[in-house]
Amino acid sequence: MTRIACRQLAPRVGEPQSDRLRATAAIVDALESGAQVIVLPELATSGYMFDSVDELRAAAVPASDPLFALWSELARPTDAVVIAGFAELADDGTLFNSAIVVDGSGVRAVYRKTHLWDREKLFFAVGAELPPILDTAVGRIGVLICYDLEFPELSRHLAIAGADLIAVPTNWPRMPKVAGGVRPEVVIAMAMARINRVAIAACDRSGDERGQQWNHGTSIIDLTGDIVAATEEEGGTAIAELDLSLSRDKQHTALAHALDDRRTDLY
Repeated sequence: MTRIACRQLAPRVGEPQSDRLRATAAIVDALESGAQVIVLPELATSGYMFDSVDELRAAAVPASDPLFALWSELARPTDAVVIAGFAELADDGTLFNSAIVVDGSGVRAVYRKTHLWDREKLFFAVGAELPPILDTAVGRIGVLICYDLEFPELSRHLAIAGADLIAVPTNWPRMPKVAGGVRPEVVIAMAMARINRVAIAACDRSGDERGQQWNHGTSIIDLTGDIVAATEEEGGTAIAELDLSLSRDKQHTALAHALDDRRTDLY
């Protein structure tokens, strides 16, 4: 069993040092609880509601920033894996909405968001590469960011490539709940988990940032599409233990297979 922790933080634009400290403290807390996979929100080290590119640039950091080396040191003793969103300053000065994957060996991957939501397009460059899948001490982990989850092609790509878990740092703007008392974005995550038979850990954010409220929709979802842990609390943590190896079995029933039944001769 793998212990997964998603910490619902409230980063704020203009407070990068505080944001970084909060993110690091959340990692420490999760490690102390025995977490082996830790997921933090989208843009966890910078906040989200930027007014200008200059404001974003002031908060952006490269993947070589010492902060991520610190996270690696924290993860090393237990072979833990940390996935978190950050504002990335690329070597050529381009700004990306990115997610970093860190374990005890260092930075394993940086994924640049390929589907930018709304005003993100005013500030960030769009990612040009498919999301990574990484072999880790706990299994194969794929990464998406927020709006990416609403494009089934990406979840399917990760499932076909053999992901045991899809980690999704996200900032879901507040939307009304739908039937069943869940947010629509969580319904999408549940559907992607079920149709691909793969576990999903979606870490949302909390707080009121420059008048924008958020779903507080952090959810850990098993391969059947069932929410096994969630939190709507400010600064809350969703924790679940999952057998990630189950994601490798794509049989819905003896005669129904999530991947083999695709009609690739038609679509």
